[in-house]
Amino acid sequence: MKLISENPQSTVVSKFEHKPSKRQAYQSEAQLEDALIAQLQTQGYEYLDIHTEEELIVNLRKQIERLNNITFTDNEWRGFFRTHIANPSAGFEGKTELLQDSRTAQVVFPFDDNVYRNITLLNKRNIHENHLQVIHQYTPTGGKRANRYDVTILVNGLPMVHIELKKRGVAIREAFNQIYRYKNESFSADSGLFDYVQLFVISNGTHTKYYSNTTRRQAITENNRNKQLKHLSPALRSNDSFEFTSYWADRENNIISDIEDFAATFFAKHTLLNILTKYCVYTVQKKLLVMRPYQISATEAILQKIYVSTNQRQVGTIHAGGFIWHTTGSGKTLTSFKTAQLCTRLDYVDKVLFVVDRKDLDYQTILEYEKFQKGCVSQNKTTKELKEQLENDQAPIVITTIQKLNTFCKKEKGHGIYNKHIVIIFDECHRSQFGDMHKMIVRRFCKYHIFGFTGTPIFPENATNELQTTVQVFGGEPDEQGRPIKPLHTYTVVNAIADENVLPFRMEYIRTMKTADNIADEQVQGINHEGALLDPKRIEEIVQYVLAHYDRKTKRNEVDSLTNKRLKGFNSIFATASIDAAKCYYTEFKRQQENLPKEQQLKIGLIYSFGVNDEVGMPDEDSDSTEALSQSDRDFLDDAIKDYNGYFATNFDTSSDKFPNFYKDVSQRMKQRELDMLIVVNMFLTGFDATTLNTLWVDKNLRQHGLMQAFSRTNRILDRIKQFGNIICFRDLEEETNKAIALFADDNPKAHGVVLMKTYEEYLHGYDDEEGKHHPGFEEMVNALKENFPLDANMAFMGEKAEKEFIRQFGTYLRMKNILDTFDQFEDDKTQYISQFTEQDYTSIYLDLRDKYRPQHEGEMVDINDDLVFEIELIKQVEINVDYIISLIEKHRAEKGDDKVLEVQITKAIGASPALRNKKELIEAFVQQYTPSKDITNQWIAFVSKQAQQQIENIIVTENLKRNETIEFMRHSFQIGEVERFGDRITKCLPPMPLFGAGKQRSETKQRVLNLLLEYFDRFYDIYEFE
Repeated sequence: MKLISENPQSTVVSKFEHKPSKRQAYQSEAQLEDALIAQLQTQGYEYLDIHTEEELIVNLRKQIERLNNITFTDNEWRGFFRTHIANPSAGFEGKTELLQDSRTAQVVFPFDDNVYRNITLLNKRNIHENHLQVIHQYTPTGGKRANRYDVTILVNGLPMVHIELKKRGVAIREAFNQIYRYKNESFSADSGLFDYVQLFVISNGTHTKYYSNTTRRQAITENNRNKQLKHLSPALRSNDSFEFTSYWADRENNIISDIEDFAATFFAKHTLLNILTKYCVYTVQKKLLVMRPYQISATEAILQKIYVSTNQRQVGTIHAGGFIWHTTGSGKTLTSFKTAQLCTRLDYVDKVLFVVDRKDLDYQTILEYEKFQKGCVSQNKTTKELKEQLENDQAPIVITTIQKLNTFCKKEKGHGIYNKHIVIIFDECHRSQFGDMHKMIVRRFCKYHIFGFTGTPIFPENATNELQTTVQVFGGEPDEQGRPIKPLHTYTVVNAIADENVLPFRMEYIRTMKTADNIADEQVQGINHEGALLDPKRIEEIVQYVLAHYDRKTKRNEVDSLTNKRLKGFNSIFATASIDAAKCYYTEFKRQQENLPKEQQLKIGLIYSFGVNDEVGMPDEDSDSTEALSQSDRDFLDDAIKDYNGYFATNFDTSSDKFPNFYKDVSQRMKQRELDMLIVVNMFLTGFDATTLNTLWVDKNLRQHGLMQAFSRTNRILDRIKQFGNIICFRDLEEETNKAIALFADDNPKAHGVVLMKTYEEYLHGYDDEEGKHHPGFEEMVNALKENFPLDANMAFMGEKAEKEFIRQFGTYLRMKNILDTFDQFEDDKTQYISQFTEQDYTSIYLDLRDKYRPQHEGEMVDINDDLVFEIELIKQVEINVDYIISLIEKHRAEKGDDKVLEVQITKAIGASPALRNKKELIEAFVQQYTPSKDITNQWIAFVSKQAQQQIENIIVTENLKRNETIEFMRHSFQIGEVERFGDRITKCLPPMPLFGAGKQRSETKQRVLNLLLEYFDRFYDIYEFE
């Protein structure tokens, strides 16, 4: 048989079995390094004993010459190195773009003979032409601090992978923190060669993870263009947190964690080079995304199916396709994009068609694809446009809706596209329409591969008469008995939670109806009693509950009186059973909030459109159309949209031309957390991703894949504060929840314990797991703190060992408290175990130790201990802000209390607040001049404004800075959310100096000025609008 296509070597191993290490003795960090380097050498890496930039550049030249089969003259090399390799204006973004944003990674350079030649930096077509080398203990010069890097992998002489190791027993997060410091302190030093690093690997020997080079600085720069984001959780301005690091795994999703196993698989030459050249995506937002192992496995499974079915002449049959079962929230859009992109590179594939089942998902998918690669897809608003794109050879990827494709197939019965070699990918393929569409495709297309992506497949258990199983529509791989029922690749909710790629759910059932003892519970809670469930008294009580507990559930428990904004936290969706129910709830929320001060009112949106309420799956709801709504339902929605327009100065309504844009606007504002709550019937319960969403209020019957889809809106990873998705049920969904978890966890016996959080009592008092291991509860943690670290004079004389133990114990306390804070009972119970003042004292000590072990600014020359993890984000979420201080003052003045008591209260509060510590003198000065008879908010604003202007002027005068340049530099810093430590902006602020012989003086002056401006920025950024 003629071989039509060839299957490359798999990037992810099929199955990896961990073999216990032969080592017996304890391994230091240095021994971990030595062992890793020795292992890499056995895997074909060349070890280089180089530690300086000069040596690095000499080797780089050799490798570029070898790769391109050329020899530079010294003059040519200097020009090439200066203009293309060490271009100071490129930064890490430009260098990443050079390597990732094309299929060649080449630059054009004029040689001395005036001939322009393509110089390849990374061979993407023949990956084994690239040469891998390993160095360690490299020491850059010219950075803000003398750093020494652990292990670095060079690809063709360029640093492309950096590995930071910690000794066994040290938290892996510390390796992450250290790399973050390196990126700020020295990666851009010298010629900036370490800006070419694409991937970071962190390990403590036992646990190993990897992630891309996207930096927090860039994320803040992009997102802080909207000044409103200044008031959000820091994590909303960045996805560069430890939560976005990834484990490596085999094809069966078994985590490969030990550094030896990780090196044997991830650092296998073909694997690493495949990841660098094929499985990274550089987005138009200048973010580098590196795919996770299950995403790569799914992509390669589809490519493998195309290879095999094409070779075996199975194209155009069910044997040429299959489906991917990847749980909701696991990044199916990125997987499908990379799959579509790689399919277009197959010479024998003519077109890739990506099909969604709703217009809103069409729009959303195009937006996501366009983020991955500008202009990579063709959008069509009409069937005519779809026809034109299918005929256009310059449109390799076409995104369309199932409705338009269906219309095309009916109208164009003899079109030439049917004889082309087509790959068709269906998104959210669990929906009912795909069964009908499949029949149409089989009738029309002759040479097709059909693939589906779903987080909730249709099994016999959750199929209906109208709903075929996913296997029936897309085909399956043979199981152990040879039955074609398996997905091409599986990644369940249990896998995703274990990998820390999505969050578990915390269920809470709020009983809202009392029934007679002789009536079965399911009868009462069922949809047949919808009339009783819409009783106005019940609706009133549920709304009261939501308003009373909203801030606790969403962690929006702080309001800034200067901006009238709720600070930090998340937002929510309220799912109702019908349009009538949605209208009732919207009306009641408006009624109960109408007398509240505006800044305390929740911004609540309402959206619905006509659709059948299918409780098994997600309903067939056309989110672009309101035409089928009754007049009263449409009028009500128009009134709700008028309220929305009032919030945001928009001009939407239910008309056919404006309603689709209303949907898009609501989607965007939910993601930016500008809406506090969205009331829906069915919309937004599938296919909508917002990391800011953490709570789903449910007053509707859900089951099977509909239930899992709806719940999964809440469990996207965001930051340390968001530890689970909150599901607040006003109906008894416990049995249906357990059934859905069992079904979509692929019958994993541990699924329930992984997918659902523990109970309040277990978190409060502790529990023993299935293996008999005891997990201490909050009560035990508080008792241990009080016993081991009593608040007495001895706390000031703790040794280093005791300090580190306190940091660990209080960090554990903070993590447990973060979980318990969302439970209704905890607000009353917490004070039984620890008082507010005691917690503030412990927090103050914790922050003192943080300042001791973590310098506030990188320029301070102090030792850094990397064995510690500080949970500052968890402290900040319950931040004591200026409002709290002012409320203390007002209460004191009203009660004419003792000034010394007030002083102690303010000192405790400031000491327990990371954000207020650097404002201590500012607050104390304000307290001394505050006038009780005048409005405190206006006084504070005026005071801060005057102090900010005076202090920046003092810095300018004292350091003899250029005034206009300095003002512009700080204005820019306040706009982007940080003080830029590198580049020309800060240099332009410095006073004139001699051109020669002043290098040391200039460096010292620059660092001193930076420290002053950093202190100024930290003091005023969140309380002052820099003009």
